[in-house]
Amino acid sequence: MAVTENKLMKTSDLFVKCLENEGVSLCFGVPGEENLDFLESLRGSKIQIILTRHEQAAGFMAATVGRLTGHPGVCLTTLGPGATNLATSAAFAQLGGMPMMMITGQKPIRDSKQ
Repeated sequence: MAVTENKLMKTSDLFVKCLENEGVSLCFGVPGEENLDFLESLRGSKIQIILTRHEQAAGFMAATVGRLTGHPGVCLTTLGPGATNLATSAAFAQLGGMPMMMITGQKPIRDSKQ
């Protein structure tokens, strides 16, 4: 945890501050238990979260924001299949030269029962 103004800061808080510093105003995505800390940090920020029903839609929306504004569009997914659902929108953004940031959850490997 980082320390700012004599207050402990979670990594997700620092990540959201960095996104704000880059001018991000929207984040599209699907909430899940893996990204709850990030969503909680977004709740206290200027960045608006737009919930989608599918990760691919979030990816296309983020790519379109990148295309229209020139600043990276941000999308958020859960781990595993949620992350793979971004493949088509990632290809779309890459082929169109659209700046896009994809954030996905991660499960600790050591604690995994799988």
